[in-house]
Amino acid sequence: MLFDLATPTVALFERAERWPVRRIFCVGRNYAAHAREMGKDPDREPPFFFTKPADAVVESGVPVPYPPQTSNLHFEGELVVAIGRGGSRVAEDDALDHVWGYAVGNDLTRRDMQAEAKTMGRPWDMAKGFDHSAVIGPIRAAKDVGHLAEGPIQTRVNGEVKQDADLHELIWSVPEVVSFLSDTIVLCEGDLIMTGTPAGVGALQSGDTCTVAIEGLGEISTKIVDPV
Repeated sequence: MLFDLATPTVALFERAERWPVRRIFCVGRNYAAHAREMGKDPDREPPFFFTKPADAVVESGVPVPYPPQTSNLHFEGELVVAIGRGGSRVAEDDALDHVWGYAVGNDLTRRDMQAEAKTMGRPWDMAKGFDHSAVIGPIRAAKDVGHLAEGPIQTRVNGEVKQDADLHELIWSVPEVVSFLSDTIVLCEGDLIMTGTPAGVGALQSGDTCTVAIEGLGEISTKIVDPV
């Protein structure tokens, strides 16, 4: 039997070509205030990672059906890093040489499923890696926007501000995240890294519109619609 295994892609800002997505890595609890709201001490944890499948990507403006097996779907606005050059054991001082660009992201999460998995000592996979769970906007080249180390990041639901923070509040910076991850796996061209979310995560309902904005990268918007 033959399958259509087309590579998932993400838009590039003002370019006709698209970014082939290889893997999506996500940093857990990378803002101190968010770590505390999740009941953890941010000063005691090195960075840790989970993944989403590449075909979980969905673009800004595309309606997302409310996913099954949850009654507590959460938004998580995030900065996304696009890896343009692979490598392993990348030194922190060299890490930004491996970054092609940046995008705005929304790490949709089945929070009740995640909480149950934590309680039972099970993996988070189904809480984080479900269909349409990685909303990612157009990637902008670092040569055009610079390497973002500070600037506002904000999430709004139906126009109401829910998350309001600054990128400089990241516990682990982009160079540190890239270097640390490359010590664990071999980074490859096409990999995306969702760098973590600030405090203020919360629930989405069918009919809600969630907007995530990062200074210098613009904003993405997602409407949650009734289940299919």
